[in-house]
Amino acid sequence: MTRITINQNQLREMIGLYVRYHGVFCQVVEILDDGPTLVLIDLEAHISIQADQHGEAHRKVPKTYAVNILSPDQIEFSGAFLALEPLEAEDVPPHFYTNLVTQPPLPIDP
Repeated sequence: MTRITINQNQLREMIGLYVRYHGVFCQVVEILDDGPTLVLIDLEAHISIQADQHGEAHRKVPKTYAVNILSPDQIEFSGAFLALEPLEAEDVPPHFYTNLVTQPPLPIDP
């Protein structure tokens, strides 16, 4: 079978795209060449605790998800990628982070 070849420039145009991933509103924030893989950030303010270089958990950050674009054999698109539901910005509820560039950082509990 023929392997799928992905144009990296087309993938980069997906950065900023709003999607629904497993029912969660997300935004594509990065494309990893390995895979290739989409990196999504959770816009619903679900957070996780991020450890620093010493393993100490001090920082709350939005959850991220990595979605492989291709199946492991690279002959078809992955099920996770095909399940992404593209959204327009106006489809994302206004109380979610709709502009990550201007959004203030998440509060940190003392």
